[in-house]
Amino acid sequence: MKLFENPASGNCYKVRLLLHHLQLPFERVFVDVLPGTQRPPELLAHSTVGRVPLLELDDGTALGESNAILHFLAAGTPYLPDDPLARSRVLAWMFFEQNLHEPNIATRRYWTSIAPDSAPRAAQLPFWLESGERALRVMERELESSDFFGSPSYSIADIALYGYTHVAPEGGFDLEPFPRLRAWLERVREQPRHVPMSST
Repeated sequence: MKLFENPASGNCYKVRLLLHHLQLPFERVFVDVLPGTQRPPELLAHSTVGRVPLLELDDGTALGESNAILHFLAAGTPYLPDDPLARSRVLAWMFFEQNLHEPNIATRRYWTSIAPDSAPRAAQLPFWLESGERALRVMERELESSDFFGSPSYSIADIALYGYTHVAPEGGFDLEPFPRLRAWLERVREQPRHVPMSST
């Protein structure tokens, strides 16, 4: 398989992390995501929008959107429950991640530490901070009664949420007020074949 990705992207990291958990071989193809950069023709052949991550399968077909890729790869593995209700609970947290978590935490991180652009987006920074902290508080409350999200055991919901939560401080988010969340981050790091975001 071939993964079109950028090492600084939490969405791309999610896919790499699950591929390592599953011990699936893959080739990494670097894609520059900074504003104004061109996407590789090979990527655009699969995706008209040119977004990463994009996973090209062994037969040449391709799948985009990080959480859709996680769902595809996890089918039939311990990382996604077979029971429809249990699977839906995992998916609910993945939808939460894309709807309320990633748009605020990842976006603020991107515009403050990856592609700083103080002029046109400065007014949005407080909104992203407040909304991102709200998402972190929701996660902290969930962890009062569970070690993981949506399932009694580690799943792709945890992988989806870990991608940008563990680098939230790079966007100015303080994780000190969230002890359960910090303990959960450590549980994720303790999973078999875990790799850090900076790994090759």
